[in-house]
Amino acid sequence: MHTVISVVGARPNFMKAAPVKHAFENVPSVRHLLVHTGQHYDPNMSEVFFRDLGMGAPDIFLGVGSGSHATQTAKVMVEFEKICLAESPSMVIVYGDVNSTVAAALVATKLGIPLAHVEAGLRSFDRRMPEEINRIATDAITDLFFVTEESGRRNLLHDGVRAEKINLVGNTMIDSLARLCSTFPAERVAGDYLVLTLHRPSNVDDPAMLVKLLRAIEEGAGEREIRFPVHPRTEGALKASGEYDRLIGTGRWTLLPPAGYREFIGLVRGSIGVVTDSGGVQEETTWLGIPCITLRETTERPSTVEQGTNHLIGVEPLMVLNAVARICRGDVRAGATVPPLWDGDAAGRIVRAIVQYLQQVSHP
Repeated sequence: MHTVISVVGARPNFMKAAPVKHAFENVPSVRHLLVHTGQHYDPNMSEVFFRDLGMGAPDIFLGVGSGSHATQTAKVMVEFEKICLAESPSMVIVYGDVNSTVAAALVATKLGIPLAHVEAGLRSFDRRMPEEINRIATDAITDLFFVTEESGRRNLLHDGVRAEKINLVGNTMIDSLARLCSTFPAERVAGDYLVLTLHRPSNVDDPAMLVKLLRAIEEGAGEREIRFPVHPRTEGALKASGEYDRLIGTGRWTLLPPAGYREFIGLVRGSIGVVTDSGGVQEETTWLGIPCITLRETTERPSTVEQGTNHLIGVEPLMVLNAVARICRGDVRAGATVPPLWDGDAAGRIVRAIVQYLQQVSHP
């Protein structure tokens, strides 16, 4: 019996890990443990997602909480090392690019435990993003790479990774999305509103930048309602800048608490378009066929722009205003498609590859 540990820590990880957890339930030769570091510990950022994804409670909760990048990473390393020493796993699986990802990866590698990285190879080529550093560092010490799109495979080959270690499997986040959408009515009923998510420090920590972005979005939206689930980091910036009360006072903004997974996807599915600075939302909107405007200069998910519904427009206010106005007019790019293997079975491919890997290690 092999023990395999999946490590999650923040909301983006949960949708990626849930299908893998479900797929391992059908593998009697593997004991799969889900470790939640507690990097996102607010109930609206964590517990509700576990419930919506049907994951049950994590097997182990580390409770590291918030802190600086160094503090958070160090806490995860200290606590996760104890788990690895107690459980002696045959493999550790990490997901995405959060601090918990690189912390768990370092622990596993230094203990000689084979490491798998789900969503490997993605690159924004912008090292000002903490997530980019986490991606590069994790991939530098990974043994088994699971790639969501062709760009990830190319990036890893360029970095010198041997081709036989790279598995183009599709996107487990889409597995979760497909499973959830199967519970919704088949026909999508579009409302007359936009959805906005903002949380990146470069967009929300500078009050002047935040105000410019919000007012450009507001002007571009015309009379349409803007529904805005407010991240805790963003809420503090909004209140500090005085925008929070102004937005409520316009009657055109609906400020919402952080949404659970089912609630958020329902919100997006009913919208005419999404404005975001998130990575995962770019993928979700592409699969759903919803126009997306990304308020960043770079994206680590180029397939969403090259094939999907994503428009990468930066943060210059006039560009933002014009892009929002185009979406509201229904002026969207034709011919958008879903990238290959985003078919709801990425987790099955991952688990089959891991089982084969463990068999080869046991019987070389």
